[in-house]
Amino acid sequence: MKMKLFAAAVAALAAGGAYAQSSVTLYGVADAGIEYTNHATVGKTGNNNAFRLTSGNQSGSRWGLRGIEDLGGGLKGIFVLESGFSIDTGTSGQGSRLFGRQAFVGLQSQYGQLTLGRHQTPFYDFGLIYDPMAISTRYSIGAQDNYIGASRADNSVKYIGTFSGLTVQALYSFQRDGQEVPGVFTAGREYAFMASYAAGPFSVGAAYDESNGTNGTTTPTTNAQMIRRATVAGTYAIGPAKVYAGYRYAHSFNGATLPGAIVANTATALSNSVSNLYWLGVGYQLTPAFSLTGAAYYQDFKSTSADPWNFVATADYALSKRTDLYTSLSYVKNKSNSALGVNGFNGVGTDSAVVTPGQNQFGATVGIRHKF
Repeated sequence: MKMKLFAAAVAALAAGGAYAQSSVTLYGVADAGIEYTNHATVGKTGNNNAFRLTSGNQSGSRWGLRGIEDLGGGLKGIFVLESGFSIDTGTSGQGSRLFGRQAFVGLQSQYGQLTLGRHQTPFYDFGLIYDPMAISTRYSIGAQDNYIGASRADNSVKYIGTFSGLTVQALYSFQRDGQEVPGVFTAGREYAFMASYAAGPFSVGAAYDESNGTNGTTTPTTNAQMIRRATVAGTYAIGPAKVYAGYRYAHSFNGATLPGAIVANTATALSNSVSNLYWLGVGYQLTPAFSLTGAAYYQDFKSTSADPWNFVATADYALSKRTDLYTSLSYVKNKSNSALGVNGFNGVGTDSAVVTPGQNQFGATVGIRHKF
Protein backbone atom coordinates (compact mmCIF):
# COMPACT_ATOMS: atom_id res chain seq x y z
CA MET A 1 0.00 0.00 0.00
CA LYS A 2 2.85 2.36 0.89
CA MET A 3 4.58 1.64 -2.44
CA LYS A 4 1.33 2.40 -4.30
CA LEU A 5 0.97 5.72 -2.50
CA PHE A 6 4.60 6.58 -3.24
CA ALA A 7 4.17 5.76 -6.95
CA ALA A 8 1.02 7.91 -7.12
CA ALA A 9 2.86 10.83 -5.50
CA VAL A 10 5.74 10.55 -8.00
CA ALA A 11 3.26 10.47 -10.90
CA ALA A 12 1.50 13.56 -9.56
CA LEU A 13 4.79 15.44 -9.25
CA ALA A 14 5.78 14.40 -12.78
CA ALA A 15 2.46 15.64 -14.15
CA GLY A 16 2.87 18.92 -12.32
CA GLY A 17 6.32 19.30 -13.85
CA ALA A 18 4.91 18.70 -17.32
CA TYR A 19 2.35 21.46 -16.84
CA ALA A 20 5.12 23.83 -15.78
CA GLN A 21 7.27 23.27 -18.87
CA SER A 22 8.18 26.63 -20.37
CA SER A 23 10.79 28.29 -22.56
CA VAL A 24 11.97 31.79 -23.42
CA THR A 25 13.80 32.52 -26.69
CA LEU A 26 16.01 35.50 -27.47
CA TYR A 27 15.99 36.40 -31.18
CA GLY A 28 16.64 39.33 -33.49
CA VAL A 29 17.89 40.87 -36.73
CA ALA A 30 20.78 43.25 -37.38
CA ASP A 31 20.51 44.89 -40.82
CA ALA A 32 22.54 47.81 -42.16
CA GLY A 33 23.55 49.18 -45.56
CA ILE A 34 24.60 52.19 -47.62
CA GLU A 35 21.98 54.01 -49.72
CA TYR A 36 22.20 56.44 -52.63
CA THR A 37 19.26 58.55 -53.81
CA ASN A 38 19.00 61.39 -56.33
CA HIS A 39 16.58 64.33 -56.68
CA ALA A 40 16.34 64.60 -52.89
CA THR A 41 15.63 67.78 -50.94
CA VAL A 42 17.49 66.65 -47.78
CA GLY A 43 16.12 69.70 -45.99
CA LYS A 44 17.27 72.02 -48.78
CA THR A 45 15.72 73.47 -51.92
CA GLY A 46 16.42 72.03 -55.35
CA ASN A 47 17.69 68.56 -56.30
CA ASN A 48 20.50 66.84 -54.44
CA ASN A 49 22.24 63.47 -54.32
CA ALA A 50 22.21 61.75 -50.94
CA PHE A 51 24.61 59.12 -49.57
CA ARG A 52 23.91 57.67 -46.14
CA LEU A 53 24.21 54.68 -43.84
CA THR A 54 20.80 53.13 -43.23
CA SER A 55 19.38 50.58 -40.78
CA GLY A 56 16.78 47.91 -41.36
CA ASN A 57 16.70 47.84 -45.16
CA GLN A 58 15.41 44.32 -45.84
CA SER A 59 14.24 43.61 -42.29
CA GLY A 60 13.81 46.09 -39.47
CA SER A 61 16.69 45.76 -37.00
CA ARG A 62 15.29 44.34 -33.76
CA TRP A 63 15.74 42.13 -30.73
CA GLY A 64 13.01 40.25 -28.93
CA LEU A 65 11.93 37.75 -26.31
CA ARG A 66 9.39 35.04 -27.11
CA GLY A 67 8.00 32.84 -24.35
CA ILE A 68 5.65 29.86 -24.12
CA GLU A 69 4.38 27.77 -21.19
CA ASP A 70 2.48 24.49 -21.41
CA LEU A 71 -0.62 24.82 -19.22
CA GLY A 72 -1.89 21.31 -19.99
CA GLY A 73 -4.79 20.05 -22.06
CA GLY A 74 -3.37 21.63 -25.22
CA LEU A 75 -3.52 25.15 -23.70
CA LYS A 76 -0.39 27.33 -23.64
CA GLY A 77 0.47 30.73 -22.25
CA ILE A 78 2.48 32.91 -24.65
CA PHE A 79 4.12 36.33 -24.79
CA VAL A 80 6.24 38.40 -27.19
CA LEU A 81 8.30 41.50 -26.39
CA GLU A 82 10.03 42.92 -29.50
CA SER A 83 12.14 46.07 -29.64
CA GLY A 84 13.12 47.87 -32.85
CA PHE A 85 16.28 49.96 -33.12
CA SER A 86 18.45 51.80 -35.62
CA ILE A 87 21.76 49.97 -35.87
CA ASP A 88 23.48 53.02 -37.39
CA THR A 89 22.77 55.20 -34.32
CA GLY A 90 21.88 52.69 -31.59
CA THR A 91 18.61 54.48 -30.85
CA SER A 92 15.23 52.82 -30.23
CA GLY A 93 12.70 52.81 -33.07
CA GLN A 94 8.93 53.26 -33.22
CA GLY A 95 9.01 56.61 -31.43
CA SER A 96 11.68 55.50 -28.91
CA ARG A 97 9.40 52.82 -27.43
CA LEU A 98 11.13 50.06 -25.49
CA PHE A 99 9.07 47.34 -27.19
CA GLY A 100 7.69 49.27 -30.13
CA ARG A 101 7.45 46.47 -32.66
CA GLN A 102 5.29 44.10 -30.62
CA ALA A 103 4.35 43.60 -26.96
CA PHE A 104 1.58 41.14 -26.11
CA VAL A 105 0.51 38.28 -23.83
CA GLY A 106 -2.20 35.68 -24.26
CA LEU A 107 -3.29 32.08 -24.69
CA GLN A 108 -2.83 29.54 -27.48
CA SER A 109 -4.67 26.31 -28.25
CA GLN A 110 -5.76 24.15 -31.18
CA TYR A 111 -8.46 26.75 -31.83
CA GLY A 112 -5.97 29.58 -32.33
CA GLN A 113 -4.34 32.24 -30.21
CA LEU A 114 -5.86 35.25 -28.46
CA THR A 115 -3.53 38.00 -27.24
CA LEU A 116 -3.68 41.45 -25.63
CA GLY A 117 -1.21 44.32 -26.13
CA ARG A 118 0.51 46.04 -29.06
CA HIS A 119 0.24 44.01 -32.27
CA GLN A 120 1.05 44.01 -35.94
CA THR A 121 -2.20 44.68 -37.77
CA PRO A 122 -3.79 42.00 -40.01
CA PHE A 123 -3.37 44.40 -42.94
CA TYR A 124 0.38 44.47 -42.32
CA ASP A 125 0.53 40.67 -41.92
CA PHE A 126 -1.30 40.41 -45.25
CA GLY A 127 1.40 42.51 -46.91
CA LEU A 128 4.15 40.28 -45.50
CA ILE A 129 2.62 37.40 -47.45
CA TYR A 130 1.46 39.05 -50.68
CA ASP A 131 3.87 41.94 -51.28
CA PRO A 132 6.69 40.63 -53.53
CA MET A 133 9.19 42.62 -51.41
CA ALA A 134 7.62 41.42 -48.11
CA ILE A 135 7.24 45.07 -46.97
CA SER A 136 10.99 45.59 -46.75
CA THR A 137 11.87 49.08 -45.54
CA ARG A 138 13.78 49.64 -48.81
CA TYR A 139 11.93 49.27 -51.10
CA SER A 140 8.39 47.87 -51.15
CA ILE A 141 4.65 48.46 -51.07
CA GLY A 142 5.27 50.47 -47.89
CA ALA A 143 6.39 53.39 -50.09
CA GLN A 144 3.12 53.43 -52.03
CA ASP A 145 0.87 52.77 -49.04
CA ASN A 146 1.28 53.50 -45.34
CA TYR A 147 1.76 49.83 -44.39
CA ILE A 148 4.80 50.59 -42.25
CA GLY A 149 3.49 53.74 -40.58
CA ALA A 150 0.17 52.05 -39.78
CA SER A 151 1.58 48.59 -39.18
CA ARG A 152 0.96 48.30 -35.43
CA ALA A 153 -1.85 49.08 -33.03
CA ASP A 154 -1.67 49.85 -29.29
CA ASN A 155 -4.38 48.79 -26.85
CA SER A 156 -5.48 45.94 -29.10
CA VAL A 157 -6.96 42.44 -28.93
CA LYS A 158 -5.89 40.04 -31.70
CA TYR A 159 -7.00 36.57 -32.73
CA ILE A 160 -5.13 34.26 -35.15
CA GLY A 161 -6.44 30.85 -36.17
CA THR A 162 -5.00 28.33 -38.64
CA PHE A 163 -7.17 25.48 -39.90
CA SER A 164 -5.46 23.31 -42.54
CA GLY A 165 -4.64 25.74 -45.38
CA LEU A 166 -6.85 28.56 -44.05
CA THR A 167 -5.51 31.30 -41.76
CA VAL A 168 -7.82 33.95 -40.30
CA GLN A 169 -7.07 37.04 -38.22
CA ALA A 170 -9.12 39.67 -36.42
CA LEU A 171 -7.99 42.73 -34.46
CA TYR A 172 -9.74 45.42 -32.45
CA SER A 173 -7.90 48.42 -30.99
CA PHE A 174 -9.50 50.74 -28.43
CA GLN A 175 -6.90 53.44 -29.29
CA ARG A 176 -4.33 52.53 -31.91
CA ASP A 177 -1.63 55.04 -30.98
CA GLY A 178 -2.03 56.39 -27.47
CA GLN A 179 -4.27 56.23 -24.42
CA GLU A 180 -8.02 55.74 -24.42
CA VAL A 181 -10.13 58.76 -23.46
CA PRO A 182 -13.39 58.18 -21.51
CA GLY A 183 -16.42 58.91 -23.69
CA VAL A 184 -14.35 59.26 -26.88
CA PHE A 185 -14.89 55.77 -28.24
CA THR A 186 -14.35 56.36 -31.96
CA ALA A 187 -11.21 58.51 -31.82
CA GLY A 188 -8.19 56.30 -32.49
CA ARG A 189 -10.27 53.14 -32.87
CA GLU A 190 -9.27 50.46 -35.38
CA TYR A 191 -10.60 47.08 -36.40
CA ALA A 192 -9.34 44.75 -39.10
CA PHE A 193 -9.82 41.26 -40.56
CA MET A 194 -7.70 39.03 -42.77
CA ALA A 195 -8.11 35.60 -44.39
CA SER A 196 -5.52 33.69 -46.40
CA TYR A 197 -5.78 30.27 -48.04
CA ALA A 198 -2.87 28.23 -49.42
CA ALA A 199 -3.07 24.94 -51.33
CA GLY A 200 -0.07 23.54 -53.18
CA PRO A 201 1.54 26.23 -55.37
CA PHE A 202 -1.44 28.59 -55.04
CA SER A 203 -2.46 31.07 -52.34
CA VAL A 204 -5.08 33.81 -52.17
CA GLY A 205 -6.02 36.28 -49.47
CA ALA A 206 -8.15 39.29 -48.58
CA ALA A 207 -8.07 41.88 -45.79
CA TYR A 208 -10.14 44.81 -44.51
CA ASP A 209 -9.08 47.62 -42.18
CA GLU A 210 -10.94 50.63 -40.75
CA SER A 211 -9.19 53.18 -38.53
CA ASN A 212 -10.25 56.49 -36.99
CA GLY A 213 -8.08 59.51 -36.30
CA THR A 214 -8.16 61.35 -33.00
CA ASN A 215 -9.03 64.75 -34.54
CA GLY A 216 -6.90 66.13 -31.71
CA THR A 217 -9.92 65.99 -29.42
CA THR A 218 -10.58 64.71 -25.93
CA THR A 219 -14.34 65.22 -26.12
CA PRO A 220 -16.95 62.85 -27.58
CA THR A 221 -17.27 63.05 -31.36
CA THR A 222 -19.36 61.30 -33.98
CA ASN A 223 -17.34 62.38 -37.02
CA ALA A 224 -13.76 61.32 -36.25
CA GLN A 225 -11.56 61.16 -39.33
CA MET A 226 -11.62 57.67 -40.84
CA ILE A 227 -9.79 55.61 -43.46
CA ARG A 228 -11.15 52.36 -44.90
CA ARG A 229 -8.92 49.96 -46.79
CA ALA A 230 -9.63 46.63 -48.47
CA THR A 231 -7.26 44.41 -50.41
CA VAL A 232 -7.11 41.13 -52.31
CA ALA A 233 -4.04 39.36 -53.68
CA GLY A 234 -2.68 36.01 -54.75
CA THR A 235 0.53 34.10 -55.48
CA TYR A 236 1.39 31.14 -57.70
CA ALA A 237 4.62 29.13 -57.59
CA ILE A 238 6.04 27.67 -60.80
CA GLY A 239 9.20 25.69 -60.06
CA PRO A 240 11.78 28.11 -58.65
CA ALA A 241 9.61 31.14 -59.55
CA LYS A 242 6.75 32.73 -57.62
CA VAL A 243 4.34 35.25 -59.16
CA TYR A 244 2.53 37.92 -57.09
CA ALA A 245 -0.46 40.10 -57.99
CA GLY A 246 -2.65 42.32 -55.85
CA TYR A 247 -5.05 45.25 -55.51
CA ARG A 248 -5.76 47.65 -52.63
CA TYR A 249 -8.70 50.10 -52.32
CA ALA A 250 -8.58 53.01 -49.84
CA HIS A 251 -11.09 55.76 -49.02
CA SER A 252 -10.72 58.62 -46.50
CA PHE A 253 -13.67 60.30 -44.76
CA ASN A 254 -14.46 63.30 -42.54
CA GLY A 255 -11.45 65.32 -43.65
CA ALA A 256 -8.89 62.51 -43.43
CA THR A 257 -6.18 62.32 -46.11
CA LEU A 258 -4.42 59.39 -47.78
CA PRO A 259 -0.61 59.40 -48.11
CA GLY A 260 0.24 61.00 -51.46
CA ALA A 261 -3.27 62.25 -52.28
CA ILE A 262 -2.89 65.84 -53.53
CA VAL A 263 -4.71 68.28 -55.76
CA ALA A 264 -3.14 67.88 -59.21
CA ASN A 265 -0.15 70.15 -59.92
CA THR A 266 -0.15 71.49 -56.34
CA ALA A 267 1.22 70.44 -52.96
CA THR A 268 -2.21 70.70 -51.31
CA ALA A 269 -3.40 67.54 -49.56
CA LEU A 270 -6.65 66.14 -50.94
CA SER A 271 -9.07 65.06 -48.20
CA ASN A 272 -11.95 62.59 -48.56
CA SER A 273 -10.14 60.90 -51.44
CA VAL A 274 -10.10 57.47 -53.07
CA SER A 275 -7.02 55.47 -54.05
CA ASN A 276 -6.54 52.31 -56.11
CA LEU A 277 -3.17 50.56 -55.76
CA TYR A 278 -2.11 47.73 -58.08
CA TRP A 279 1.02 45.58 -57.95
CA LEU A 280 2.66 42.73 -59.84
CA GLY A 281 5.90 40.94 -59.05
CA VAL A 282 7.97 37.79 -59.34
CA GLY A 283 10.56 36.09 -57.16
CA TYR A 284 13.09 33.62 -58.57
CA GLN A 285 15.38 31.26 -56.63
CA LEU A 286 18.35 30.85 -58.97
CA THR A 287 20.31 28.69 -56.51
CA PRO A 288 19.70 27.67 -52.88
CA ALA A 289 21.77 30.72 -51.87
CA PHE A 290 20.93 33.31 -54.55
CA SER A 291 17.50 34.85 -55.21
CA LEU A 292 16.11 37.70 -57.31
CA THR A 293 12.87 39.66 -56.83
CA GLY A 294 11.21 42.30 -59.00
CA ALA A 295 8.00 44.29 -58.56
CA ALA A 296 5.97 47.15 -60.06
CA TYR A 297 3.47 49.28 -58.12
CA TYR A 298 1.00 51.77 -59.59
CA GLN A 299 -1.32 54.03 -57.59
CA ASP A 300 -4.34 55.76 -59.10
CA PHE A 301 -5.78 58.62 -57.04
CA LYS A 302 -9.35 59.49 -57.99
CA SER A 303 -10.00 63.11 -59.07
CA THR A 304 -6.31 63.85 -59.62
CA SER A 305 -3.65 62.96 -62.18
CA ALA A 306 -0.87 62.69 -59.55
CA ASP A 307 -0.58 58.92 -60.06
CA PRO A 308 2.96 57.54 -59.49
CA TRP A 309 4.73 54.35 -60.59
CA ASN A 310 7.35 52.52 -58.54
CA PHE A 311 9.69 49.81 -59.92
CA VAL A 312 11.84 47.70 -57.58
CA ALA A 313 14.46 44.95 -57.96
CA THR A 314 16.40 43.09 -55.25
CA ALA A 315 19.17 40.49 -55.31
CA ASP A 316 20.01 38.49 -52.16
CA TYR A 317 22.92 36.10 -51.56
CA ALA A 318 23.01 33.93 -48.44
CA LEU A 319 26.48 33.45 -46.97
CA SER A 320 24.96 31.10 -44.39
CA LYS A 321 21.56 30.31 -42.86
CA ARG A 322 21.84 33.47 -40.75
CA THR A 323 23.85 35.98 -42.78
CA ASP A 324 23.13 37.38 -46.25
CA LEU A 325 24.27 40.17 -48.56
CA TYR A 326 21.77 42.14 -50.64
CA THR A 327 21.32 44.98 -53.09
CA SER A 328 18.06 46.77 -53.86
CA LEU A 329 17.23 49.22 -56.67
CA SER A 330 14.14 51.42 -56.98
CA TYR A 331 12.91 53.90 -59.57
CA VAL A 332 9.87 56.15 -59.05
CA LYS A 333 8.10 57.97 -61.88
CA ASN A 334 6.08 60.99 -60.65
CA LYS A 335 3.73 63.30 -62.53
CA SER A 336 1.46 66.30 -61.79
CA ASN A 337 3.62 67.27 -58.80
CA SER A 338 3.24 63.87 -57.14
CA ALA A 339 5.89 63.47 -54.44
CA LEU A 340 6.45 59.72 -54.12
CA GLY A 341 10.04 58.91 -53.26
CA VAL A 342 11.71 55.53 -53.19
CA ASN A 343 11.14 55.55 -49.40
CA GLY A 344 7.60 56.95 -49.40
CA PHE A 345 5.57 60.08 -49.92
CA ASN A 346 6.89 63.42 -48.68
CA GLY A 347 5.77 64.08 -45.15
CA VAL A 348 5.39 60.38 -44.29
CA GLY A 349 7.78 59.10 -41.65
CA THR A 350 11.12 60.72 -40.84
CA ASP A 351 13.00 60.09 -44.09
CA SER A 352 15.62 62.78 -44.67
CA ALA A 353 15.96 62.26 -48.42
CA VAL A 354 12.44 62.98 -49.65
CA VAL A 355 11.99 63.64 -53.36
CA THR A 356 11.47 67.06 -54.89
CA PRO A 357 7.74 67.21 -55.88
CA GLY A 358 7.19 66.32 -59.53
CA GLN A 359 10.66 64.79 -59.92
CA ASN A 360 11.42 61.15 -60.58
CA GLN A 361 13.75 59.46 -58.12
CA PHE A 362 16.28 56.60 -58.20
CA GLY A 363 17.54 54.80 -55.12
CA ALA A 364 20.06 52.01 -54.55
CA THR A 365 21.05 50.18 -51.38
CA VAL A 366 23.73 47.56 -50.64
CA GLY A 367 23.90 45.93 -47.24
CA ILE A 368 24.30 42.99 -44.92
CA ARG A 369 21.76 41.28 -42.65
CA HIS A 370 22.33 38.86 -39.77
CA LYS A 371 19.57 36.92 -38.00
CA PHE A 372 20.01 35.40 -34.55
